[in-house]
Amino acid sequence: MRFTCEKNMLVSGLNITGRTVAQKSALSAIEGILCRAGNNLTLTGYNMETAITYMIDAEVSDPGECVLPAKLFGDIIRRLPEGLVTVVVDENYKVSIRAGYASFNISAESADDYPELPDVGDGKSIRIPQTALKELIGGTIFAVGEAQGRPIYTGVKFEVEDEKVSAIAVDGFRLARRTYHCENSTGRTISFVVPAQGLKEVEKILQDEDADVAFTLGSKHILFQIGDATLICRLLDGDFMDWKKVVPMDSPIKLVANVGDLASSIARVDLIVSEKYKTPVRCLFTNQELLLRTNTVIGTAEDRCSIAGDGKELEIGFKGQYLADALRAVPSEEVCLELTNGLSPIVLTPVDDKHDFAYMVLPVRIKN
Repeated sequence: MRFTCEKNMLVSGLNITGRTVAQKSALSAIEGILCRAGNNLTLTGYNMETAITYMIDAEVSDPGECVLPAKLFGDIIRRLPEGLVTVVVDENYKVSIRAGYASFNISAESADDYPELPDVGDGKSIRIPQTALKELIGGTIFAVGEAQGRPIYTGVKFEVEDEKVSAIAVDGFRLARRTYHCENSTGRTISFVVPAQGLKEVEKILQDEDADVAFTLGSKHILFQIGDATLICRLLDGDFMDWKKVVPMDSPIKLVANVGDLASSIARVDLIVSEKYKTPVRCLFTNQELLLRTNTVIGTAEDRCSIAGDGKELEIGFKGQYLADALRAVPSEEVCLELTNGLSPIVLTPVDDKHDFAYMVLPVRIKN
């Protein structure tokens, strides 16, 4: 095998695919990068759960394939001088790497033992802008559960309905939903749950641009095509809660707050709350004002935040970090706070129709 390509393109490919190389495995082949040279050059990292393949423009004079040591090969390429890199692999899997005056000789492995990537079939792809998918993931993934006893909640549920795509995450204490409204109908009505770990890798590859990302659903896996990168990961099986029945509708108290001001107030009163002293933030919603207080063995804290509307003297406790996470995900300067009573969750919703989201946080019982 012999190919020549630009160093920067090779570095980009190694940075992306290297994230899904298995760290330790009984199958040594997946601890390396699969390199295939044909009409172009492709690099693949696969840990048996998630696979990333990256395509690179290269001049291939001798097609072939091998498994390169991921860390060593990556370290060498990153430290080469700028310009063209030539890689030659002989029949004994001895690798020659040259760029400028620099040269290295290392060993590779046969690709015969590298596992085949999962097949998602040739179903109809769904296409949305990269920025839209990035917002769907970033706006929900923080609320994914960590409990291994309920693996279905360690992922984000996607619901595709004609002209909209929604992402939903829950962890038993909060719920996050973001919805993207498509310019054209997707022509599909499907739902599936993608593991958070796979979505984190998708989020890293996505760019802040309007170029489309295509995702194709298989029976057990999903494939994301993002520019020159392809990511395949296993779907999660199980019954995801019917979130539409959980989120309160038509709450009697609706207030409007500035997102930055409210987040700052919560951050201040939450300073004396720690993992050891998990005291809730007490929120007293009055007319045009929110009073926030905490009281732990460390000390006390109090702050006030202006709001629009009458909270009717409703007092309710929340875990400050959960409120802060939700506010951080709100894509607008103002947010609507929907409340029912002291034992019902708070729901953060848009103040206009420019965005479509809902962030629900369950209350914490507070002592008088």
